[in-house]
Amino acid sequence: MHRIIIFLILFLPFLVNGQNSTAITASGIVKDTKKVSLPYANIVLKAQKDSVFLTGTVTDEEGRFTLSGLKSGNYFLEISMVGFVTIKQPLTVGALSPFLDLGLFELSGDTRALNEVNITGTPEDGVSSKLDKKVFTLANNATQTGGSVLQAMQNLPGVTIQDGKVQLRGNHNVAVLIDGKQNAVTGFGSQTGLDNIPASAIERIEIINNPSAKYDANGNAGIINIIYKKNRQEGLNGKIGLSSGLGALWIRKENLPGIRPQYQATPKLNPSVSLNYRKNKVNTFLQGDWLYTQTLNRNDFAQRSYDDGTVINQQVKRNRTTTFSTIKTGVDWNPDDQNAFTVSVYLNREKIIDKGDIPYFNNDFSVRNRLWQFLEDEVKYTATGAALYQHKFKQPGHLLNASFNYTFHREDEKYFFTNIMPSFTGEDAFKLLSDEHVADFNLDYTKPLKHGRLEGGVKFRRRTIPTDMQFFPGLNSPLDVNAGGWADYKETIPAVYGNYVFESSRFELEAGLRFEYVKVNYDVNPNHNTYTSDGYDYTRPFPNLRLGYKLNDKNKISMFYNERVDRPNEVDIRIFPKYDEPEVIKVGNPTLRPQFTKSIELGHKLTWTKGSVYSAVYHKMVDATISRIATVVPGNTLIYNIFQNAGKSRNTGGELTYHQELAVWFSFNVSTAVYKNTIDVFTITNKYPVPTRYTMPRESITSWNSKLNAMFKLPGKANLQVSAIYLAPDIIPQGKIGSRFSADMGLKKQIQKGKGELFLNGTDLFNTLSPKKKVRGNGFTLISTDYLETQVFRLGYSYKF
Repeated sequence: MHRIIIFLILFLPFLVNGQNSTAITASGIVKDTKKVSLPYANIVLKAQKDSVFLTGTVTDEEGRFTLSGLKSGNYFLEISMVGFVTIKQPLTVGALSPFLDLGLFELSGDTRALNEVNITGTPEDGVSSKLDKKVFTLANNATQTGGSVLQAMQNLPGVTIQDGKVQLRGNHNVAVLIDGKQNAVTGFGSQTGLDNIPASAIERIEIINNPSAKYDANGNAGIINIIYKKNRQEGLNGKIGLSSGLGALWIRKENLPGIRPQYQATPKLNPSVSLNYRKNKVNTFLQGDWLYTQTLNRNDFAQRSYDDGTVINQQVKRNRTTTFSTIKTGVDWNPDDQNAFTVSVYLNREKIIDKGDIPYFNNDFSVRNRLWQFLEDEVKYTATGAALYQHKFKQPGHLLNASFNYTFHREDEKYFFTNIMPSFTGEDAFKLLSDEHVADFNLDYTKPLKHGRLEGGVKFRRRTIPTDMQFFPGLNSPLDVNAGGWADYKETIPAVYGNYVFESSRFELEAGLRFEYVKVNYDVNPNHNTYTSDGYDYTRPFPNLRLGYKLNDKNKISMFYNERVDRPNEVDIRIFPKYDEPEVIKVGNPTLRPQFTKSIELGHKLTWTKGSVYSAVYHKMVDATISRIATVVPGNTLIYNIFQNAGKSRNTGGELTYHQELAVWFSFNVSTAVYKNTIDVFTITNKYPVPTRYTMPRESITSWNSKLNAMFKLPGKANLQVSAIYLAPDIIPQGKIGSRFSADMGLKKQIQKGKGELFLNGTDLFNTLSPKKKVRGNGFTLISTDYLETQVFRLGYSYKF
């Protein structure tokens, strides 16, 4: 059976549609030999192959001209004017900058040969021509329509989902941006909330494995940029939609005795609206989404075995109800051709109710030693205000951008626990209030050159997070009575960057350098029984380099080098224990320090008429690797998970993406990634609740995954999409996770003359996603299988006007 599944994975097609190419703009200025501008000179672009006229323009009063809408190819540029000798210049559309300054053209009685010009194009398919990022639209992703952004990402090449986190090439240290900026919904320096952002609100997703210096240096695995929909058509236009679904249609594994039922037939509901009104110089936009879901969020059956012979069998069942409301609105104002202003507001409210049962039995399930029931009531509020000013110089692509963003994010959580023991019942409660304030200022400058561009800018961030945790212990509470208290996180980051891009007919170069100074102060309750106030600071350069060589028009190779950092997030150093499970406790570590990564990558892309293949090999070296380490205190069965800097680690691998259109009605794409993760031997001391020393031997594993999909164009403007994913066994901190397989299917059909659309899809059709894990700590082994809800069927409708 496994051989059949692997065979299907290797040969079942996979498709993800890439972002449509963006037109290229070239500009220049025409003067005579005395440097006098020449208005109304004729500018003509012809195909090099047959000299067919393609487009043209004339110079303005200052002698400037602009050619827009250029695509990849070879051309002739002709500049002529009565009384002057015509200039005829070969011109090649390359693969780099979206804007190009062709410079000064002088018309005289003598012909002046100009150097060949190269202009950048953007990709037709998922992998950009620079091989630095992949761009995917969600409009045609029929299998995940109606779900969340996190669910939509699991079909993208190079992306895997593990424990609710996005991984790139087996690494979860991913910086997630919204519209190119960090946001409290997705996390500053981390990723959260992706499972609650409706995919219906998103236009496209960009995966950037090798970011340039203009991006923040955090996220050693790379960047995922989520672009919200925004329409700029004249007049009033928009889109409304409604999707619904059901999950957990049957019980995958029966509960252990004596606990409340699992969620079944869980409802999903997502109405959405997008409005845009544009008239003259003003564009107003509004987008609203409301997402309601019930989910069997966790259903983990585990066995813990200790070296002293103790065996504990348990189940962690968590029924989750979520409502997620979002409004994004703003105004674009263009008072003239050179200046533009945008003011926008993003408001979000997320409400989560978790009801769980955790029974603990002895080895043969004859005795229930303990039953832990919990209720978590959590509300998160996010408000972001942004102001952007853009100045366009007379030369196209010559830009100055200034922006200011302020974000307020509140996390208000209440936990209620009932601890049912054979001889008594105790009740405990926690209340957490955390307010996050983030102010960002950015100044960015772009100057097109004859063979590329210059970029530079500065950024300043101030971030504060005061946190207050109150603990109300009940009868005979087994928890730490000093678990509560307060803490204050403060972060200051000024940064400056510069980036240079050059392109000739064969070679490409992109070189950048970013300097960051980071200072973090973490003030904690002076009465805390383990930790004291701590912090860190560093000043460090982060270089990036990309070299490209065009073997020919259809073959290209690129080499990348960059250095990046992963700074601990506030939650990672938060001193308060989080009892997601009463006998497996998560605690932050304020002594945690950043991890630094050096990466090198070699990529190749081959294109042909109806297909392409992209391949890459890479190697990452990480110093002060951040990892969560589980230990037990002698004489106690409680497991404490605490973040630590675990020494050096390495990640080496390769990936392959193959796309082919076999017929007008059928196309496919296959993506496969192979990587080896290695963590060197290290020794740490978990300080909480008492110092516990732990040494982990060297760990290494070679893992791989494959994502495959087929797209069928059916009669009647309908599309059918079938996809399959296989994830091979992989290492996790102190252990391994087993292989996983799933298959999805989706159908879309256009109605109402293309303005309306219906869809029907199903995820994990065979209910095969049940992650199995094995963790080994100091004196214990934990083996678990999670039968959480993964199979969901959805139906939806949308209408454009």
